[in-house]
Parts: sequence; structure tokens; C-alpha cells
Amino acid sequence: MRLIFLTFFSVSYMGCMAQQTLVAPPVVVKQVDHSSIKNQAATGTCWSFSTTSLIESQGTHDGLDPVDISEMFTVRNIYMEKAKNYVLRQGKAQFGEGGLGHDVIRAIDRYGAVPENIYSGLLLDQKNHDHKQLAPILKSFLDSLLAKRPIREGWIQEYTTLLNNYLGKVPDSFIYHEKMYTPKAFAQEVLHFNAQDYVYLTSFTHHPFYKSFVLEVPDNFSNGEYYNVPLNELMSVVEGAIQNGYSVMWDADVSNTDFRRKDGYAMATKEDNKNKAIDPDQSEVEYNQEIRQKLFENLMTEDDHLMHIVGLEKSK
Repeated sequence: MRLIFLTFFSVSYMGCMAQQTLVAPPVVVKQVDHSSIKNQAATGTCWSFSTTSLIESQGTHDGLDPVDISEMFTVRNIYMEKAKNYVLRQGKAQFGEGGLGHDVIRAIDRYGAVPENIYSGLLLDQKNHDHKQLAPILKSFLDSLLAKRPIREGWIQEYTTLLNNYLGKVPDSFIYHEKMYTPKAFAQEVLHFNAQDYVYLTSFTHHPFYKSFVLEVPDNFSNGEYYNVPLNELMSVVEGAIQNGYSVMWDADVSNTDFRRKDGYAMATKEDNKNKAIDPDQSEVEYNQEIRQKLFENLMTEDDHLMHIVGLEKSK
């Protein structure tokens, strides 16, 4: 087992780098080599950015030359999968910008990967990603398609044209370091990518432990399975992975009041800290498997952002 995916940590636990706005800056316990931070800008594609970062970092861990991998090549391939799924399910399926980490692993395994400078997903006059119109336009096209039966032949080419208009046309092959590659050859020969190297973990009690199940969240359109383990074991695996030089992609709820993007950390505090700074050394509420399950089932904890954990820090 090389890397770990997991989903739905509570905000009681945080394994990312904190900013200097903390009352007392924490001490770095372990930091894993990782690629530079990328900007998803005005898109809902954190799942692609975080998981791509994970794969880039794994390459560094394995001693490979650093590669900036295109997030949008994967996003485009997943949009094609979503469209086919949406049509076959007659419009009764999730369609939007969201996804999960296993979608990236599956996409690279099936379609390959390309460098960022080969396919950025940006048009000539664009500097930052902006998908505010993309998903609604794609969904509107599919809904109009489903309004008549039988659906017209050739719709996939029409849909592909829409993707080309917003993300650019995908190259069938390209030159990288003076050698010609297809996307699949690039993933295999340059990235040494193997989908079996990645493991998906979670922790919930409405399914038996030590078995896999399809996680019931809207963005799991592809019905990906997660291996279910007790919460204390999940935390131990994550910390053990980082201590041994492996990073972790995690799926979390960042809309919680005690998740502070600006401060760079999260806590489940006993006090109401909505409009004031949080002291990282103050007491937190008790957190356990039962509370985690309750927050999931009453929809207080939802999946709304995926991130890349690259280290451990400790406050006093």
C-alpha cells in the first residue's frame, strides 16, 4: 500500500500546514515532499486538483522527475463519463462540477495523462479557470437531448464540440522531452502510474467494518467503493502514512464554522467562535465514532472540498 485516500474527516482533526495567524505557530513534525500549489480558480474541480497533487507528490517520493500534470485533461474525461451516465440514467443522476478522488485515478488509468503545458484547459485569452457557465451549459444540452426519444445519433460529437469550445481540443499525441507520447503512454512511461497503488478508506457505522461499500454522497456519481475501518484506525493509518513519507488526499466539510481557511486550521471548539479568532490550544469537544456518524446522517457533515495533506504539525 503506497498511498491512502480517505473521505469525511471531522473538523476535529487537521493534518495540514497552518498559517502564521495562529496564536502560537505549531511545530512541524513531518512534511512530505510535494509539488507546488495550483489554483482551481472559479471551478468546482478540487477533486482533480487535490488528487493530481497527490500523484505528482508520489512521483517525487519515488524519485521521478517532477511533472506538472494537467488537471483539466482529467476533468474533461470525467465530464464525458458523466454525460454518458446521465443519458443512460435518463437524467436521474448527479451532473455538475463535483467528483471524488477515485475519479482521477480511474480517469488516468483509462485515458492517460498529459503535462499541464500541453493541455491547460485555458483558451488563448484566459489566465485563470472559470467554469461558472460550463456545467450549466453541458447539463442544458443533455436535458434537451433527453426531451425526445429516441435521442439523436451523433450527440456525443456535439457534446465534444461544447467541451472543445470551453476547454480546448485534446491532442491525440504530443512531444515531451523530445519524445512523442500518447496520453496513455505518458501515464505509463513517464508517471509510472498504477491505479492499484492507491487505496480508498473511510469510517462509518452504517456499513460493516473491514468491508468495502459505495459511499452515499451526491458526487459519487461513479459509485466508487471505500474500505471501511474504525475511526481510530483511520487516523493511525493517515498519521503512519505521513510519517513514512506518503501524502494523503482527503475529502472534508469546510463549510463548518470552525473550519478556518484564512487561518489554515480547523477545530471543533466548545465555545462559539464564529466571529473571533480561535486559540489552537483551547479545549475541543469530545469527538468519536458515534458523533461522526450522527453528523453524517443528519447532514451536518457533507463532502464539499477535497484537499491534499502533506504534513503533520503540533501545537504546544
